[in-house]
Amino acid sequence: MTHPARADALLDLLVPLWQLVIGVVVLVAVVAMTLRLAGRGQSRMRNALLVIGVAILGVALIGILQSAAQPRTH
Repeated sequence: MTHPARADALLDLLVPLWQLVIGVVVLVAVVAMTLRLAGRGQSRMRNALLVIGVAILGVALIGILQSAAQPRTH
């Protein structure tokens, strides 16, 4: 059985990798949908970019608030 401290250290090493994988998948999805919406016309594209922009700002704000709320352990 793995010692809990070792398991935590392994997870700490894997977290940045998973964040990168999730970021790449989201980026690919956004690019694919942007290309699809671009073919549908200017007004739909404008509305879609506005919604995506607000969603990105919301996710960034949540991340900032969560990181500020977590205690620092060094």
